[in-house]
Amino acid sequence: MAVAPQTTESPKEAEVELDWLSSSPPVSARTNKAAEEVLEFDWLDQWYPFAPVCDLDPAAPHGKTVLGLRVVAWHDRNAGEWRVFDDACPHRLAPLSEGRIDAKGRLQCVYHGWCFDGRGSCEFIPQAPALGPPVHKSSKACASAYPTVVQNSILWFYPRAGAEHRDVLQRKRPPFVPEMDDPSFTTAIGMRDFPFGYDVLMENLMDPAHVPYAHKGLVQGLSYKEDPGRDESDTERGGPLKIKIEDANLDGFVWPQENGGSFWYAAPCMVHYSSLVPRDEKKAGGRRFMLVFMCVPVAPGRSRLIWAFPRNFGHLLDKIIPRWFFHIAQNKLLDSDLYLLHAEERNFAAAGSENWHKAVYVPTSADAIVLAFRNWFRKHCNSQVGWAAPTVKQLPASPTRDTLMERYWSHVAQCASCSAALKDIKALEVALQLASVAVLGFLAATLQRTTSPVHRAGLVSLAVLCMAASRWLDTFVRNTFYFQDYVHAHK
Repeated sequence: MAVAPQTTESPKEAEVELDWLSSSPPVSARTNKAAEEVLEFDWLDQWYPFAPVCDLDPAAPHGKTVLGLRVVAWHDRNAGEWRVFDDACPHRLAPLSEGRIDAKGRLQCVYHGWCFDGRGSCEFIPQAPALGPPVHKSSKACASAYPTVVQNSILWFYPRAGAEHRDVLQRKRPPFVPEMDDPSFTTAIGMRDFPFGYDVLMENLMDPAHVPYAHKGLVQGLSYKEDPGRDESDTERGGPLKIKIEDANLDGFVWPQENGGSFWYAAPCMVHYSSLVPRDEKKAGGRRFMLVFMCVPVAPGRSRLIWAFPRNFGHLLDKIIPRWFFHIAQNKLLDSDLYLLHAEERNFAAAGSENWHKAVYVPTSADAIVLAFRNWFRKHCNSQVGWAAPTVKQLPASPTRDTLMERYWSHVAQCASCSAALKDIKALEVALQLASVAVLGFLAATLQRTTSPVHRAGLVSLAVLCMAASRWLDTFVRNTFYFQDYVHAHK
């Protein structure tokens, strides 16, 4: 995590950092009357994003881990709604995500054929006699169903099952971004899994100072004002950032920006940046773009990012350019700090999460958002995610670099656009190879005939071009959909 050059800060600018020193260690508000003003964050009383609906096939179930829970999403065509269940059949705990949607639109476990409706009720047990006792009606035969809602084209679920939680939407809804449903905006959307935890991912997304360094050559950093006396060798043009956090509470915090834009953190999942395009900053109703990040705690050392980039310009681009093409650049951007964050998390673990403020040195206001998040995480969560299922707190072992930065399972397999593109490009690669062989076969069959040298040269050139194109596509497929290393020293 890059740290901007040190600046002289006012007491207000340093307020977030000093909060580490002035606040006592967090104590549960429910067990200590002296700490009633410190509210404890309830991780289970929140909505969590499962996936963008555009990446979910309604003809098949989809399994994921969220907040330590193994869950399965499937489309109940009888009700026209998406459902989220525990990913375990009540019969023998086989994964329902490996099942299918049967002819009657029910979720079927493929281990023994048990079938469930959208409420989780078991409707059919093949092994039970049709005229025998209705064992399928037992409460023990039901699958655990969670409240769900599709909002902003994202499937969300609430991680508490039971009849008492069915009407939770009347009391609490997921964070809403109106621009994502506004027809005057177009929204690019995607999803990827990461080999580091929720807090490290969230911290990274709240750190604008790292952009020109970790993502050098990929994305332009913020437009910093000139800093007198700065080091001219700093070609990335990083600089001081004036950040003041407001409205910090149990539900998150806000950073209003001078250009009329804003940043807000809606705990626990959403980070939202809104800004005007630089040259439109002084125009009323100018071109706007937003960065919406939904950070999902998966398990210790694992997290998931769903991103959405609403903007009210460039609609034609999204109509003529396929979504997978945008994901090439977005995945490369995510790769550029993936290994840094994986290693950083292990350094944090060695120091102990409760000692985060002692292990790091953050003297400038550029880190104010990161400090605000770490303060929130410490005060209200005791620097721990409240997992919904028993988890091993220890971080998993670090894999090799190619496994760590693989793209197929972390993104492509979950993305309808990228997985379809991979299938089509592989088919094109095979077609080019067959074309090359066919051309050479035709040439060999006509050598004894009066084929002119010019025609023979043309056929050979065509065969070579087809084979070269197939080899180029093979490299493109590997770099785009499987693995491509990112070496900062060569940027």
